[in-house]
Amino acid sequence: MSKAEQTRQFIIEKTASLFNKNGYAGTSLSDITAATGLTKGSIYGNFKNKEEVVIAVFKHSSGELAKKVDAAISDETSAYKQLIAFIDFYRNNWSSIFEKGGCPLLNSATEVDDALPYMKNTVQHSFVSWAKKVAKIIELGIENNEFYKEINPNDYANTFIMLIEGGILLSKMANKPDNLYLALDRIVKIINEEIVQ
Repeated sequence: MSKAEQTRQFIIEKTASLFNKNGYAGTSLSDITAATGLTKGSIYGNFKNKEEVVIAVFKHSSGELAKKVDAAISDETSAYKQLIAFIDFYRNNWSSIFEKGGCPLLNSATEVDDALPYMKNTVQHSFVSWAKKVAKIIELGIENNEFYKEINPNDYANTFIMLIEGGILLSKMANKPDNLYLALDRIVKIINEEIVQ
């Protein structure tokens, strides 16, 4: 990594939780300089503008979350166990997700819809990628005769994402994981009763 790349990465990592907690529109350049200890000139020497920082930080935050989810399911060979590991990731890691301000995808989607149109495509892409990843696991289960052939992997993937994000939202508001656990338990019930043969 060049010195410039290292500085960019430093800025991204130092401001990721700040943006996630305060929102992208709600985080000022002064907040960025305070978090990094760098000058405004140094920030803009590495990024064209705040919008470029925002997109880089979102890609970093969503990418880090995706890596952790991938690691949680990587050791599982059956599609069923991969789905359960995916659910268990949120059950086991809700505390660290909450400490960082919540799910970066959920937070960004809420903010982007009305306030940050320049970021909408990037956030949409992350949700599409997430849904494809879950749908691919379900497709694997169909191919391996673990799951019913007539089910729609995309519909179930989107349903699981809606339940997880809704559970995170309500649990974060209440500052306890009960609603997230309720959502995760519902997903497991759906898997066992509607997906598994």
